[in-house]
Amino acid sequence: MVEAIDFRNAMSLLTSAVNVITTTGVSGHHGFTASAVCSVTDTPGTLLVCMNTSSRSYVHFIENKILTVNVLAAHQQNMSQVFASKLSSEERFEHGEWTTLMTGAPILKETLVSFDCKIDQIQEIGTHAIFMCAVVAIQQNTNKSGLVYFNRAYHQVGNEDMV
Repeated sequence: MVEAIDFRNAMSLLTSAVNVITTTGVSGHHGFTASAVCSVTDTPGTLLVCMNTSSRSYVHFIENKILTVNVLAAHQQNMSQVFASKLSSEERFEHGEWTTLMTGAPILKETLVSFDCKIDQIQEIGTHAIFMCAVVAIQQNTNKSGLVYFNRAYHQVGNEDMV
């Protein structure tokens, strides 16, 4: 069996997009920063999102059954840090500009792209849950540079001058 620390160290070398995952419902807006997001299929458009089940927001995502994957642009590193911080859910949403699409889950403006989703299936494995999410709307923006996480640090990819 691989030790957890060895696994985490190895995974730090897997470059990942930085995302702010959001939901809303009767208990208010909630969100967290995640790199564990992946395309499953394009027919129908489906993403998977992994979330720690001990997160204070976990129950809200389960109850709401909707979420948005906000893929951060290079200039939005501060939003990643805000949504990974100990700030309350209300305080987190005081940062950035927000809108909505079909589900009503918060869409962060100026991202690379936002995927508005309904959570179709949930599977718990170890410390995390996997949300299988049907994409119901997409908002793509004009930003050309993305934010990635590699070797425990943020990096910019892409080029603002790209057409």
